[in-house]
Amino acid sequence: MAGGVFFWEGILKFVYTNQGVGRFTKIGIPFPHETAIFVAVLEIAGGLLLISGLATRLIAIPFVVEMIVAILSTKIALFLGTSPLPFPPALPKVGIWAVLHEIRSDYAQIMTTAFLLINGPGKWSLDALLLRRFKPAGQLQAAQSGKPLRAASALPAAAD
Repeated sequence: MAGGVFFWEGILKFVYTNQGVGRFTKIGIPFPHETAIFVAVLEIAGGLLLISGLATRLIAIPFVVEMIVAILSTKIALFLGTSPLPFPPALPKVGIWAVLHEIRSDYAQIMTTAFLLINGPGKWSLDALLLRRFKPAGQLQAAQSGKPLRAASALPAAAD
């Protein structure tokens, strides 16, 4: 879910300038053009990585940071009624209830990526496939159990 949302939001930043450069300019992000391109590429590439389950924990880190920045840069001004962005089309338009309503997507994105950062992508991901393919059996079992890996010298010798 999160990977798909990041993917299409990244594409939208290229297709509609009001979603990328225009939005970043309005909220005062430094270097809005360069930042919009960077964030769009991050969202497209990172979204595809999340969808495939490749480098999941690694890409979850910048996504958690991105969502924190998104929340802080847009929702505080909405709470105060000073947002340079258009207000929500229906009530509530400002205050805590407006923030709680408007933050729902950001909240889902940050919680999903935080979950993936902590728990990993799962057994059907490319990360798990690569782990099964390239790790010795003892290390694979330890890695899947969440226990620390033992030193290579402490692993039992393989039977011929």
